[in-house]
Order: sequence, then C-alpha cells, then structure tokens
Amino acid sequence: MGRFEGRVAVITGAARGIGFATATRFAEEGASVAVIDLDEEAAAAAAARLAPVDGASAIGVGADVSDAGSVAAALARVVGELGGLHVLVNNAGITRDNLLFKMSEDDWDLVLGVHLKGAFLMSKAAQEHFVAQRYGKILNLSSTSALGNRGQANYSAAKMGVQGFTRTLGIELGPFGINVNAIAPGFIATEMTDATAARLGIELEEFRRLNAEANPVRRVGRPEDIAAAAAFLCSDEASYITGQTLYVDGGATLG
Repeated sequence: MGRFEGRVAVITGAARGIGFATATRFAEEGASVAVIDLDEEAAAAAAARLAPVDGASAIGVGADVSDAGSVAAALARVVGELGGLHVLVNNAGITRDNLLFKMSEDDWDLVLGVHLKGAFLMSKAAQEHFVAQRYGKILNLSSTSALGNRGQANYSAAKMGVQGFTRTLGIELGPFGINVNAIAPGFIATEMTDATAARLGIELEEFRRLNAEANPVRRVGRPEDIAAAAAFLCSDEASYITGQTLYVDGGATLG
C-alpha cells in the first residue's frame, strides 16, 4: 500500500525535470496524478510515461498558472476526471536571468507571474476543495537563490516570496487540516540548469563539476532528490509540519 493510495496529486510544470520526477514518485506511491504544464501536448506525453499503480491513473492538462481562468478550468478538469484533489505541488517555473540594469519589466513580470502569482492562484483554487474536505497538502518550490544570486533579482525575489507565502498559508490553513510547506532546491541537474551552462558558455560537465564542488556532499542534485523530499512533506507522516521551507541543497547554504 503506497502512501498516496486513493489520493489525487496535481503537479505544475511537471512535463520535465523536478516536476516530472515528482509526478513519477507520487504515481509509484499510489496517487492518481495530474501533470500540469503550459504545453498541453508535453503534459499529455509526460502523463503517458507515468505508470500508476492499480486503481490509479494519470492525465496531462494544459494550463497557464498565472491566469486565473486557466487555473480554474484545469482544476475543474482534474476533479472531474480523477475524482478529487488532495495534494498540490506548485513547481512551475521559468528564468529570465539578467543583471538589474539589463532586466526588462517583462523579465520581471514573467518570472514573478509564473512563480509567485502562479503559486497564489493554484493554492487559492485548491484550498476551496481542501477546506471543504478538511484535508490537503500544498508544497511550493522555492530555491537557494531566494538567499540572493547575481543576475537573478526577479527569480530570487519570487523564490523568497514563495517562502513568505508558505509561512502565511501554514498559519491560515492549518486549522482546516491543510499542511503547507516548501522545498528550496540547490543545484539540480535539469534542462533549466543545462540551459544556464549554455548561456554562460561553459561546458555542461564542467558546469556541473563546479557546482558539485560548491557543496559539502560533493555532487549535484538530481530531480529524484527533490521528489523524495516532496513525497515525505506531502504525506501524512509530515502532518505535524507546516509553514516550513526545507533546503535540499547538499549543504551548500551551510557556509
């Protein structure tokens, strides 16, 4: 019996990377999973790659998490097709890195819109279901960049905002049986970080080596590392934990 048997989990930005690894872990542990992505075709393809256990299923849903109407339609479809909603993982994200004097308003608005407004809209829509059933788990993805990172004023602001948002929802929603937590990943080997290496003109393996040497465990993170933490924080084993941000970074922020 999996930890999420009989549960429905929604993961945004789940067509690839951390989101897909998380969707995979939840499916392996018994959940029916809704893969949410801006690209509906990619979402459907990712859902088809999952292997839900007996009695569970997976669907791919296209949605713009920064648009309230799109969010409402997506969750209505999830509840209609999968029969409920119990877990929300706000993972969708983009980067538009640049130094402040080069950063455009669009760069700022897009990043804040997806990361912070997206988490707000998805959580607001999901909590209606959670409050009614007096049960729910919300997990937000922050980042070690929340502590500040050159060239990421927009991303850092959004990710620290996610931590404040998480703490506040922990206070507001705890009385209704809803746990709200966040994970702040360190360097994780994904398409997004691979693109950063290309943008900086650094060979991928060298880029990963340098990041591995910057933390005490001397390796880069994998999407599965975040998925494992997500599975715990969204399980009933973590029912006495709320409003917290767990740094999963190989100890990079210890120094």
